[in-house]
Amino acid sequence: MRRKIVAANWKMNKTIPEALAFVDEIRPKLRQDEEAELVICPPFTALYSVGMAIKDTCLKLAAQDVFWEESGAYTGEVSPVMLTDLGCEYTIVGHSERRGYFKESDMDVNRKVRALLDHGIKPIVCVGETLEQREAGETDELVTRQVEMALDGVGMNDVSSVVIAYEPIWAIGTGKSASGEDANRVIGLIRKTLKAIYGDGIANSVRIQYGGSVKPDNIAEFSRQPEIDGALVGGASLKADSFLAIARG
Repeated sequence: MRRKIVAANWKMNKTIPEALAFVDEIRPKLRQDEEAELVICPPFTALYSVGMAIKDTCLKLAAQDVFWEESGAYTGEVSPVMLTDLGCEYTIVGHSERRGYFKESDMDVNRKVRALLDHGIKPIVCVGETLEQREAGETDELVTRQVEMALDGVGMNDVSSVVIAYEPIWAIGTGKSASGEDANRVIGLIRKTLKAIYGDGIANSVRIQYGGSVKPDNIAEFSRQPEIDGALVGGASLKADSFLAIARG
């Protein structure tokens, strides 16, 4: 049975003191037997401090992005070697904001996925369509292509370490969210794509999250869907109580 994974993507929010205040608030509320795996994704500036603060908790550390080279003349970039040094277990790649604002391509996402896996870091790979693509009936083709290209060259021994997050772009930060049934259908399509590449056993082991305006008051709609294995949470993850309510919802 796949274990649910709920990740807090703080995006460009929280100074180091604010990040540590979150950890201080959530720490006494954590249970030894949390049903879901809980992942915190601070901005780069807070990774070290948060990593040290959560060392003796069940919380896992993740970065929000990575560059695919180990070192070199890439001003402003952060390598997988550096993230390993910080203790990151996961890293988000291919988020729609990276694809949109910074023009990252499917090939860029694939390079990042492979670089992370080469260094023992588990990628959280984001896929999803715009409202225009959805209304044009392009969701299935687009999402399938994004998954196939992100995993190009990823072997059978590595893919089980990958988490996929279906995040319809039209639902991110808009207050709108897909229905549980619709999200489950697309995530089922993603699993079908994995089965075509890797076979049933491996595909059934890969965890696939939903993301897009997930809140404590709508998480139950997604949690009861059989294909959905947790959530990648944005704004609602900035408060400890809200994040925990989603993780336990």
